[in-house]
Amino acid sequence: MDYASPPHIPVMVDRITALLAPALRRPGAVLVDATIGAGGHALALARACPGAHVVGIDRDPSALALTRDAFAAVDDDASTLASRLTMIHAVFDQIADAVRSLGVDRIDAAVFDLGLSSMHLDRDERGFAYARDVALDMRMDPGVGPSAADIVNTYPVERLTAILRGFGEEPNARRIARAIANRRDSDPLRRTGELVDVISAAVPARSRRTGRNPAKRTFQALRIEVNKELDALAVALPAAIDLLGLGGRIAVLAYQSLEDRMVKRVLVAGASSSAPAGLPIEPEATKPRLRLLTRGAERPGADEVDANPRAASARLRAAERIREGKVAA
Repeated sequence: MDYASPPHIPVMVDRITALLAPALRRPGAVLVDATIGAGGHALALARACPGAHVVGIDRDPSALALTRDAFAAVDDDASTLASRLTMIHAVFDQIADAVRSLGVDRIDAAVFDLGLSSMHLDRDERGFAYARDVALDMRMDPGVGPSAADIVNTYPVERLTAILRGFGEEPNARRIARAIANRRDSDPLRRTGELVDVISAAVPARSRRTGRNPAKRTFQALRIEVNKELDALAVALPAAIDLLGLGGRIAVLAYQSLEDRMVKRVLVAGASSSAPAGLPIEPEATKPRLRLLTRGAERPGADEVDANPRAASARLRAAERIREGKVAA
């Protein structure tokens, strides 16, 4: 299956462009797309801001190739556009080292599009989809680290329960973990269909009547554990903010509550004073470092969700750097 089928549709691309473009107007401005994927947001910003240079980071080598192709295929001056793109194979928690390896100390904008992309869900060999029976893998960087099959077949029941409960917010975590352990004792789980069958049999009947696939939360939890997504995000967000120059902007798209709560916590903390109450004059060191650009989390409109159902769970938050100083992790 080709990565380009179905076509990649970047989520809330017009809103993200509107939020970040003011920071990218000057010649030589630097945008870091920390999860460049198929390159949709980066390409829109590069076209809207002709003086900006794009640094694209992704742990998936196929994504880097896909973005290069996207930049080369545009209708305008493709050679000029492609010359403003630098790609780096890395996990986004390596953003500071990646940027500084290019001799860049400050950036003007950063964008994170978290979670899965269409190319992960739609390629059977990647093993992310619970709706099809494929090899149980879920590694965003193919071949690197333990797969989802390794986890379900080796983790103790208590650890597996904690992952399903913590990363998937799965109310039937213990039942599912025990069912997995019982199954793997006689026949290791190697395919998504096998795991879905175990989960479906383990959960109460009422959980199967909700309209939600009973495997959805478990698959989310396993994907997060396989790719250490929340650990990486906890490092990457403060690092990206610390790279921003004054007037620099950051936009983050999250698709599930664990990620969104982390994004909210970091941005709100950066936009809040850390001074004790009652001080007559606030010290410079305790003043907010950020200004929030979104009121709460913005959501895609109904028309966008109709055109791209995968956008339905998206939550967008953005902020602007207004003062120097580190933002707490």
